[in-house]
Amino acid sequence: MNISLPFTKNKQQTQPVPQKSAAITTLERGMVSLVDVLAPSSIEVDFRYIRVGDRFYTTLFVISYPRFVSPNWLAPIIDYDHTLDISMFCYPTSSADILHDLRRKIAEMEATIASDEEQGKLVDPAVPAALEDAVALQDELVKGIERFFQFSFYITVSSETLDNLQETAKHLQATLASLLLTAKTATLQTEEGFKSTVPLGQDRLFITRNMDTTSLASTFPFTSAVLTQNKGVLYGVNQQNGSLIIFDRFSLENANEVVLGKSGAGKSYLIKLEVMRQFMFGTEIIVIDPEGEYENLAKTLGGEVITFSPDSTTKINPFDLSQLYEEGENELGLKILSLHGLLKIIMGTLDIESEAILDRALVETYRQKGITPDPATQKRDPPLMEDLYKTLLSMEAKKASDMALRMEKFIKGSAAGILNQPSNFDITNQLTIFSIKNLEDDLRPVAMHIILDFVWTRVKKTLKKRLLILDEAWYMMKYEDSASFIYSIAKRARKYYLGLTTATQDVEDFLKTDYGKAVLTNSSIQILMKQGTAEVDLVSDVFYLSQQEKQLLLTAGVGDGLFFAGRNHVAVKVLAAPFEHDLITSNPEEIIKKRARAVAEAAAEAEVPLKPPQSIQPPQKPQMPKPAENTLYNADTAAPKRASWSKPQED
Repeated sequence: MNISLPFTKNKQQTQPVPQKSAAITTLERGMVSLVDVLAPSSIEVDFRYIRVGDRFYTTLFVISYPRFVSPNWLAPIIDYDHTLDISMFCYPTSSADILHDLRRKIAEMEATIASDEEQGKLVDPAVPAALEDAVALQDELVKGIERFFQFSFYITVSSETLDNLQETAKHLQATLASLLLTAKTATLQTEEGFKSTVPLGQDRLFITRNMDTTSLASTFPFTSAVLTQNKGVLYGVNQQNGSLIIFDRFSLENANEVVLGKSGAGKSYLIKLEVMRQFMFGTEIIVIDPEGEYENLAKTLGGEVITFSPDSTTKINPFDLSQLYEEGENELGLKILSLHGLLKIIMGTLDIESEAILDRALVETYRQKGITPDPATQKRDPPLMEDLYKTLLSMEAKKASDMALRMEKFIKGSAAGILNQPSNFDITNQLTIFSIKNLEDDLRPVAMHIILDFVWTRVKKTLKKRLLILDEAWYMMKYEDSASFIYSIAKRARKYYLGLTTATQDVEDFLKTDYGKAVLTNSSIQILMKQGTAEVDLVSDVFYLSQQEKQLLLTAGVGDGLFFAGRNHVAVKVLAAPFEHDLITSNPEEIIKKRARAVAEAAAEAEVPLKPPQSIQPPQKPQMPKPAENTLYNADTAAPKRASWSKPQED
């Protein structure tokens, strides 16, 4: 029986929760939920592994740690070249309980040592070491310097095949052993191990070991996702945590850089941005520009643009020598090897006999100018391409005449002005652009080889901080000898304080050649930008990318990608200031707008404003006459008159 008293506040009755009707429940059952989207098609639990969908997983747990550790001692595991899921759990414990256990443990170890000494036995070296550590820890706990924790460390490895999973797990255990860590597989607990390393924050294994505050702090993964030095050039922003990616490429083991990405991914944008920022640090920069993308930047920064074409006044003689003697190097021999590569581009494939004839002809051509392997003779004027042509014609072998015929286009034909003249300039500007956009596609590899050889010859003459940028390197990587030449420069660049930047959009051809892979290996910085579906698998195999990183490269925007430096890599977003973007953009739409804006501004500056007719000018407020000096102010003369309007007269 419910009694309602007049002096008490009526309590609100709890409304019953409406029950879902059978129709609604059936409707919801037929809808797709988030769990349906995320859940794998199947989960198979074995005593050695767990299979989720099409991937196999196994979990390792660490049971013992080294006696001494240093900061960042887990870096080899954090930077491991395979995808790992790592979980660490920390459990604070009561210092009073630990001190009680420590005192008992110390007493046991002291008794063990004393007993062995009384009986004349050899004391186990591990016991005094453990006693020393326990006493030191006891003192620090009593003073409050340290606290005590229980620490769990789990690593889950995944792979697409069971054999590969076992091999990777075995290799990981060996890596852990090199750090004096003992790891075991979570046999019969694979499900608990898997759940302990998914981002749920649940320790299902609960296999812990003792650790103090200092040791626990050293497990922090300092190398997780930060690529920042105290000095250098800003490359972009870390997409994961927003930190700046600042690097001095000349502080690494070599200053070489490779940029790979499909057309329109932002390769040239990134490189031009780096050119601007390196320019501010006084670095001399040389660019081989096949498409004329760097000309506007050079003009703005006061650089020099050298247009390379048959009609240009600038000439390069590919037979030039550096005139620099280095112990153990044959300068003439190296130059002849470089000329072999150039002439194979011009002549096409040569058989063994033709190569031997060409080598004899090159040696004879230099000898006719008095130049031999003796460094003293190499300061004489070098021969020209025409001299080699004449030497081949004078030889009796029929193949020599055939090779001379293949060269004739560059001696007497349409391309005669490219490489048959003495060199008539030198690199004197801080920013030099070699533009070959006016050449036909079949002549560009020839021009790029000549320019690259010319630059390399000048680089060896004077030691200076330089960058050499080879854009659209695929023009040269198609030819084995040119690719070999690029590799030799990449290998020796550090010796001459040079950083080589190689950029290409033909990723597949670049990575499938041995020389392409060698250039990549000899580059401390590698930047991967957006890739096509045909190339991303090859790139993933070469760089050991995870599935998420592959997806990032497939969907990356302009200027986004992966930045590799040494053993670390992060996702990068290239950012430019507005004035930088205005100088380096190659977007046709933006360029058209910029030109239209410049024309409008020029027209506005040139336009002379028209003065309005006197009859339609607004009335001016009458000015009060200023009193004469040393006279009294006269109010009558200062009285204002009424302003009047006049109607414009018609003609």
